[in-house]
Amino acid sequence: MRIGLAGGGSDVSPYSDLYGGAILNATLSLYACANIEPLAEDKIVLQGIDRKEMQEFDWAPELPIDGKLDLLKGVYNRIQRDYGLPRAGFKLSTFVDAPAGSGLGTSSTLVVSIIGVFAEMLRLPLGEYDIAQLAYDVERKDLQMAGGKQDQYAATFGGVNYMEFYADDKVIVNPLRVKQQYLFELENNLLLYYTSTSRESAKIISKQTENVVNKKAKSIEAMHQLKHQAQLMKEALLKGRLNEIGEILDFGFHQKRQMAEGISNELMENIYEAAKKAGATGGKISGAGGGGFMIFYCPAISKYNVMEALHAFGGYCKPYQFVDHGLTSWTV
Repeated sequence: MRIGLAGGGSDVSPYSDLYGGAILNATLSLYACANIEPLAEDKIVLQGIDRKEMQEFDWAPELPIDGKLDLLKGVYNRIQRDYGLPRAGFKLSTFVDAPAGSGLGTSSTLVVSIIGVFAEMLRLPLGEYDIAQLAYDVERKDLQMAGGKQDQYAATFGGVNYMEFYADDKVIVNPLRVKQQYLFELENNLLLYYTSTSRESAKIISKQTENVVNKKAKSIEAMHQLKHQAQLMKEALLKGRLNEIGEILDFGFHQKRQMAEGISNELMENIYEAAKKAGATGGKISGAGGGGFMIFYCPAISKYNVMEALHAFGGYCKPYQFVDHGLTSWTV
């Protein structure tokens, strides 16, 4: 999974098609896992272990999209349509380290992992861009789930990336060579806090899309500023000016609230203010907003005071490390 450090929202169409988007994100040691086991019987078993959901079907070339385990079925249907699967039974099981609606790109990361196991099983000659685009097509086109493009590319490529988004689904992933000591300091100072509330990102993103279509100047200008924030963040990270990161995050926090209604709320505003009073220099809402995770930049040892202050809001801090690998698959 990933945290978006800057530029969030500028990867969503039609903004990215009209103006071009830019996002800086980094992948974390939180994962979506998928496993395929062949079955002797002519049936398909789907299991979402973390969701405690299971469905069983007689083998068929297409599975019904009915609101239950749709991401698993959506990938199966697309792989079947594009590449053709042998008529053989299998069990597909998945597990995700963070709850849905947490703002870390859980759905897209899960889709990428499922594509990964099918590609491994069928030995499909898919590169990183192919897999990320396929994941985007499954979510946004086949399943009609509103959202942007960054999550699929972050999960596939891994690492710290500056991503550019353009019309016609053109995406350029620029891996950043950030010095290890800068990453250690960023990891040490960046607090990942779960608000213990999830949200349905699609509604917020649909409102954001509507604002661009209707040419709402305030919303569009906020997205322009967030795209600029991604450039500022890239320069600060590459040059080791980590003392500026909190201010850059704070700038983005105020801009993001202008993009669409529902991104922030009273609880998140209170959490943000408490974190800043305790020593954080800035932060952001992860993902589309409305709930899920927040991140805070806490210089030196101020994170311990911030953690103490946030304890009163009923959420919890999630330990993590930055990782430089993306999708990884193997056969046993």
